[in-house]
Amino acid sequence: QVPLVESGGGLVQAGGSLRLSCAASGRTFSSYAMGWFRQAPGKEREFVAANRWNGGSTYYADSVKGRFTIFGDNAKKTVYLQMNSLKPEDTAVYYCAAKMSWGDVKKDYAYSYWGQGTQVTVSS
Repeated sequence: QVPLVESGGGLVQAGGSLRLSCAASGRTFSSYAMGWFRQAPGKEREFVAANRWNGGSTYYADSVKGRFTIFGDNAKKTVYLQMNSLKPEDTAVYYCAAKMSWGDVKKDYAYSYWGQGTQVTVSS
């Protein structure tokens, strides 16, 4: 088991910004990609963004494209999600996840390890 520890959630007004962080512990941990997913009350978990370490490709859900940025440091085993221009519909629990092999980075079932989640609440 590889613990992923998230931080940075909180309450923010619409139009504001937050930065989420996710750090993986374990000396031998090496992932293929890391992603962020979110789950709002009464809704299914959905893909937000992913960062594939090899080549540095990034992927975004259409709903956050242009507002959110994923970036990270593979050597530090840390990934961030910078969220700007937040909207009330961004309110959810945000989860960090690590994917250990190639494949579709937008599918949650392809990820092996998950963080505990951090709450993001955007007030109108």
